[in-house]
Formats: sequence, C-alpha cells, structure tokens
Amino acid sequence: MIPRYARPEMVAIWSPETRFRIWYEIEAHACDAQAALGVIPRENAEAVWKAKDVTFDVARIDEIEAVTKHDVIAFLTHLAEHIGAEEARFVHQGMTSSDVLDTTLNVQLVRAADILLADMDKVLAALKKRAFEHKDTVRIGRSHGIHAEPTTMGLTFARFHAEMARGRERLERAREEVATGAISGAVGTFANIDPAVEAHVCAKMGLRPEPISTQIIPRDRHAIFFATLGVIASSMENIAIEIRHMQRTEVLEAEEYFSPGQKGSSAMPHKRNPVLTENLTGLARLVRMTVVPAMENVALWHERDISHSSVERGIAPDATITLDFALNRLAGVIEKLVVYPENMLKNMNKFKGLVMSQRVLLALTQAGVSREDAYRLVQRNAMKVWEQGADFKTELLGDPEVTAALSPAEIEEKFDLGYHTKHVDTIFARVFGESGAR
Repeated sequence: MIPRYARPEMVAIWSPETRFRIWYEIEAHACDAQAALGVIPRENAEAVWKAKDVTFDVARIDEIEAVTKHDVIAFLTHLAEHIGAEEARFVHQGMTSSDVLDTTLNVQLVRAADILLADMDKVLAALKKRAFEHKDTVRIGRSHGIHAEPTTMGLTFARFHAEMARGRERLERAREEVATGAISGAVGTFANIDPAVEAHVCAKMGLRPEPISTQIIPRDRHAIFFATLGVIASSMENIAIEIRHMQRTEVLEAEEYFSPGQKGSSAMPHKRNPVLTENLTGLARLVRMTVVPAMENVALWHERDISHSSVERGIAPDATITLDFALNRLAGVIEKLVVYPENMLKNMNKFKGLVMSQRVLLALTQAGVSREDAYRLVQRNAMKVWEQGADFKTELLGDPEVTAALSPAEIEEKFDLGYHTKHVDTIFARVFGESGAR
C-alpha cells in the first residue's frame, strides 16, 4: 500500500527485514530441534544463533537471488556469509522452501490479526460511548431512504457496535484458524525430517502444527482469513454510508468533525464534505478485492504449485495494511462525529406527524375496523400530508370515519414519541449486557 493509507506498525510486519528475521528464527529453531534429536551436531545448531543480532542485508539477498532465481536459497547463502559455510552446513536440513515461506506467512498474518483486533477494540469503544451518549436522542428511522418510524441515534450506534463485535469474533476465529505452521519437508511426508522438529518450531513461533500439509499449508485457512477481513470492511462501509447520508445538506443530522483551517473544496469555500467516510468506502473496496483471489488460491495442483504465491505477496500486506488504517480512521470519525439532535427532530417533523401512521392503523383495527378499511382511512389522510403539506393529526381529527372509531384523546395519544423508545433499554441490554439498561 502507498504510505498515505498505511500505519508504521502494520507496515513493519510485511517489510523484507521482518520477513528475513522470521525466516532466520524458523531455521534456527529447526536446527535446535534437529540437534536435540541427534540429527546434526549441537555446535552447528548453536553457531546459527551467532546471527541473532544481525540485520540481514536486503540488497545483498536480492543480489544473490538475481543469480539463484530462488529467494530462500539466496537467504540461506547470505546467512552462511554471517555464520560461516561449515557452521551453516546443516541449516535447512530435511526442509523445503514452503516450510519456511508458509510458516512465515502465518506468523505475519497472526501478528497482523493482533493489530486488527486492537483496532476493532478502538472502534467498538467509540461506538459504545456514542451509543450511550445518544441513547435517547430521537431521530427518524428510514426504510428505502424514506421516513419510516422514530428510532434513536443511540440505537444506530448500538447496531453498528453489535455488527462490529460480530466481526471481531470472526477475526479471532480466523486468527486461530490461520495460526498453523508446517515443517514437513517435500510433499509433506516428514520423510527427511522428524515431526518433532515441526512441533518445536511451531511452539517457538506461537503456532500449532498443521495436522496434514502437502508441501504447503492448505489455503482454505487463508481464504477464510481474507473473507473475514472483507466482511469487516463491508461493516465499516455500512457505518460510513450512514454517516455520509446524515451529512447531506438537506439532512444534516450529523457530520464529520471539520477542523480549524480545513478546506472542503478548491472551488467552493462553503463546502464541508464527508471526505473521511467517502475514503473509508473506497478503502473497503480495496480490502474486499483481496477476497476472490484468496478463494481462488485454495485450488492448487497436487502437493504444491506457486500460483498462490504472487497473489499472497500482494493481498496479504495490502488487505491488512489497508484495513488497519481504515479502522483507525473510522474510530476517529466516530469519536469526533458532530451530532445535531435538533435537526433530527426537525427532519422527523417535516411531514407533520406522518410517521405515526402505523400506530393509528393498529388502533383502528383494535377498535373493530377491518385492516383493509383501517389502511384505507389512514392512507387517505396520509396522502394529504404528502401532497398538500397538511397536518396528519389534524386531518385524522377531521375525518368522521376515523373519529367514529377513535376519540380525539385516543388519536392524540398516538402521537407520543415515547411510545417508540420504550424498549431502548431492552435492546441496549442485549447489545451491551445488563450495563446497557438503566
């Protein structure tokens, strides 16, 4: 990813320096296990650790690879330059390149997942805080973009919290699923290396041994990992879209914080655009575009091919770096979001009580009017509000068929906003536990 959409901690996971350091640790731990089994001399295993403080020369490894056309061999050649050819004689004993490459990729994905989980905690904390802040802030709910019935801004934040919490749970499971390593040798049979070596290396690297590998770790594990990132990105966009809608001039129920000195347009000085959430929508697309290639990587030829390799070199850093940046941006947007309760009430009352139509419909049916007739009566008066700007309650009170079934007091009662918020505590308790209730 370009630096504009990248944060240093996540970028560092995917740097060549980090990758070579993990390769080195895998090889060194494997040598220790081989020495414990008596396969290689103990002194050779200990000699490998002479490079533990070495910063591997990326340019030198690239130079060697230009000749060998093999990245792992280039690294092993460079390692021998540091510890000596004789000392390096038993490095990579019985192993194949995928043992190093696949185990390293999973170490990186696990580390990336840990950062992303922390990012999601920031988003969840921000959503929870704003949910409680606006628990009783009434706004109009919309379906198909059209006024429906009253809800609260707190419920809006709460449903986003519940969705992101599900995403976090999925990411924990995806992290667990991808946290495997394989040191099983050519075609995965352990013919030239003892399974105890794999167990030792995986324990040292924070992984579990892959139950059965071919020459690679099965890619269904990676497919679900990237699919999970894609779902999280979609949830992130779900929030961004709501904020973008609320910031529309004719709505203006909330808007992104506009900092001192910020400019909205090079041409129109009055503009305050939802640029951060628009950016989040775009970044979500970038994360999601890694999902299909990850799915396609599952099907490989026989025990090993490298059609997945070039894909993963791109999608692994791109997806994790992009989502890391985006989640942090989202947390900041939520924390600083400016909410306008007065505009929410003004918008809700724009059509003069129209949004209470269902309450009147239900009251009429309870009073003995058939549902078909009740719907006709309510819709007849509602259309006058849409088309003539009339007041819904006034029209109902002036309709003899309505007043034949409902008294003026009964009609008046149907316009109480509190009716629509009476179960907010129940919903909050479901989302946040008992602390969500008053």
